[in-house]
Amino acid sequence: MPIPTEPLTQPLPMPHTEAEWAEALADPIWRLCSGCLYKIMVKTSDDDDGQVFVKPFLPNVNQLKFLREMHTRNVILKARQLGFTTFACILGLDQALFVGNQRCGIVAQTVDVAADMLRDKVKFAWLNLPEPLRLKMPLKRESAKELLFGHNNSSIRVATSMRGSTIHYLHISEMGKIAKQYPERAKEIVTGSLPAVPKTAIATIESTAEGTSGEFYNIASKAEALAQAQHRAFPGQFQFHFFPWFQDPGYVADPTTTAISATQHAYFNKLEGELGIKLPPEKRAWYVVQLENDFSGDMHKMRQEMPSSSAEAWSRSTEGTYLTPQLVGARKSGRIGKVPYQESLPVYTFWDIGAGDGTAIWLMQQVGMASHFIGFIEGWGEGYSYYVNKLAETGYVFANHHLPHDANQIRQMQSSVGSPLMMLQELRRDWSFVVVPRVHDFQAGLTMLRQKFSEAWFDEEGCKEGLTHLALYHKKFNTRLGTYIDSPEKDEGDSEAPDALRQWAQGFVPLRASRGSGGNTQPSPTAASRRRRRRRTGMTA
Repeated sequence: MPIPTEPLTQPLPMPHTEAEWAEALADPIWRLCSGCLYKIMVKTSDDDDGQVFVKPFLPNVNQLKFLREMHTRNVILKARQLGFTTFACILGLDQALFVGNQRCGIVAQTVDVAADMLRDKVKFAWLNLPEPLRLKMPLKRESAKELLFGHNNSSIRVATSMRGSTIHYLHISEMGKIAKQYPERAKEIVTGSLPAVPKTAIATIESTAEGTSGEFYNIASKAEALAQAQHRAFPGQFQFHFFPWFQDPGYVADPTTTAISATQHAYFNKLEGELGIKLPPEKRAWYVVQLENDFSGDMHKMRQEMPSSSAEAWSRSTEGTYLTPQLVGARKSGRIGKVPYQESLPVYTFWDIGAGDGTAIWLMQQVGMASHFIGFIEGWGEGYSYYVNKLAETGYVFANHHLPHDANQIRQMQSSVGSPLMMLQELRRDWSFVVVPRVHDFQAGLTMLRQKFSEAWFDEEGCKEGLTHLALYHKKFNTRLGTYIDSPEKDEGDSEAPDALRQWAQGFVPLRASRGSGGNTQPSPTAASRRRRRRRTGMTA
């Protein structure tokens, strides 16, 4: 049976004779696409009472497209709710049932999600096989994590990682969310689970986008670049697949009951021109309904969960961001690229010290009137000794270390009371720490950073994570009012890097310039430390 070009609306006729059954079961496309073998549970979108229905599994348009284009290594960037998890469970079960001595695995975000997949998708499909066939394929052992079949010694299991023995079929669900919420688990999947799959076997990673960082982005962006160069992936390389929201024929709504603004129509018209597609009123209405009801008008989330293009999926809207014009200007003028460390100059650092969240540190050298940022260090939940050791490992000769105004604030530590400044001075008595005076409000500090940004140069490799945080630094979104408020979003891990960079804008004066500067509010280092740095750097008075 060839792969259908369009989804079937009803199952094919069932085989009757033993010979017909034997011929049909030998064909994996018939098993997956005929609707005669596998059943799934579904809940219709207009069903409000939680009732579910049992229906034959008939691959939808997106699943069929993937089946036609499937490679040994696949990475899927997609809109949500397109049925790829269900398809993966059926495909894994099919391989376990019809190929002997197979080990099939599905990786999910959490143990509970994995158990639900095994129970509600895999085991449910097995239980609802035609009874004569199911009786020939009995379970030898089952648990909340695995089904082992007695007729051929094949199994399918679910987990949050699959390190161990050879895996003949592997599907990783929502890898983007795993990478964002559990980065160490994502690394374990990349280093442990994927290497367990032979190059001739099938491994698939699928997810909606979760920003331009993490293991999912690293794999998908490389595969997308290969696809854009019109190269077919070789065994062991990932083939890129993208599935936008508008390809699903079920994503329609009544345009007569949905108000679509002129701005929204302009967006749809732009998509039609750029992508060469048609978005009829029913499609546009569906998008607007989803945007307003499911995402409270937040285009950030809509583009992430329901992207129209891969570029849109990876991007974060510049609406509401603080530093986009400054970063664009820096790139256009060549101030983001290769910025090497210069041994003849000292290194300044600029810190944001989190009380219970993250800490970020920029490393900078002053070269004439330009500030060269050569490195960036960050961490969460680490003690001050961690950052001191990280800086010491660089081998750099340091000038002043600039701390935020609250570094003088006395805090209750685990076994003592003290300020961050006191603890850092205790760890490194030979370093010079400067507490940057507080500006009267956040907006004033942000204005100072924007004004000074033209003096900044960034090493793209050494400052990669910091630059990402600067690009994503944005205002809070008020879902009730449907607009941004002029206060930074603090709960997404992007605020520490710009807060640390503000210390540079608010309180940095080069050592040479600070000598004899009566109006300088920056505390000066001791005379001994000045002499030490003058000898090390070769600076003369």
